[in-house]
Amino acid sequence: MSASVNESLQLQLLEMEMLFSMFPNQEEVKLEDVNAPRNIKRYLEGTREELPPNIEFVITLQIEEPKVTIDLQVTMPHSYPYVALQLFARSPELDRQQQLLLNNSLTSYIGTFDPGELCVCAAIQWLQDNSATYFLNRKLEHEPSAQAKPVKNTFLRMWIYSHHIYQQDLRKKILEVGKRLDVTGFCMTGKPGIICVEGFKEHCEEFWHTIRYPNWKHISCKHTESMETEGNGKDLRLFHSFEELLLEAHGDYGLRNDYHMNLGQFLEFLKKHKSEHVFQILFGIESKNADS
Repeated sequence: MSASVNESLQLQLLEMEMLFSMFPNQEEVKLEDVNAPRNIKRYLEGTREELPPNIEFVITLQIEEPKVTIDLQVTMPHSYPYVALQLFARSPELDRQQQLLLNNSLTSYIGTFDPGELCVCAAIQWLQDNSATYFLNRKLEHEPSAQAKPVKNTFLRMWIYSHHIYQQDLRKKILEVGKRLDVTGFCMTGKPGIICVEGFKEHCEEFWHTIRYPNWKHISCKHTESMETEGNGKDLRLFHSFEELLLEAHGDYGLRNDYHMNLGQFLEFLKKHKSEHVFQILFGIESKNADS
C-alpha cells in the first residue's frame, strides 16, 4: 500500500489513543471490532499482510444541559484524515427533524477541516458546545398547539438477498446494527442469506448502508415496500423485533459448511408473517412449487 495510507493509519491510532484517554470508561467508546486498532498496528509493523478493516466505533457523550446523551457513530476510512470522516450523531431525545439538522450542521463543521487534520475530538467538542440548541428546539416544537398538524413519515420494508451469510462476525454485526437502530425484521443465515428490515425510511437506509460497508459485494436489495404513516408505524410492522432466523439446512460439505437453507420452511415462515408474495421476488419460484 502507498505511504499515504500508512501515514493515515498511524494518525488514526494516535487519535484513538487520545480518545481512550479522554473516555477511559469502556462503556463510553464501543469498538465495532475490539481488535481493529491492534490489527492496524500489526499491519504497520509488517506482521500482518492484509489491510485490516476500518476502525468503527460509537462514543456515548453526556450532555450537561439539558441532561441527555448522544451516541456518535464514527467510521474511519483507511485514508482518513486525508479523506472525509464518516460521522452520525443520534439521541433518543431528538426527533427525526432535529436529528437531521444536527447531523447536517456537524457535517458542515467537519467539512471546514483541511485534509490531514484529525477531527473526531473536534466533532465531540462541537456536539458538547452546540447540541443543546437542537434539544431545546425539539421541546418548543412539541408544545401543544391547536394549529399543529400530524407529521407524515415514510415507513419502509427492505428485502435483502445475499449469496450466503456464514461468518460469525458478520452475523454479529447485522444483529447489533438491527438492534441499535429502531428497526424490526430478521436475518436468515446460511445459503442463501436473506435479510428483512422494516422501520422508518432513514433507519432502514442507514442499516442498509452500514451492513454493506466497506466491502460486502454479493448482496442486493431485491424488493422494497413503502408506506406513509402519521404514527410510529407500529401497526405496519410484520415483525416485533430484529432477530436471527435459523432454519434446517440441506447438505454439509466439510469445512466449507456450504449448505442450502430449507426454502420450504422459509416459505412457511413468510406465510406466518403475511409475506408469501416475496418468495417469488427473492427466488423466482412460485411459492406453491417450493420444495421443502
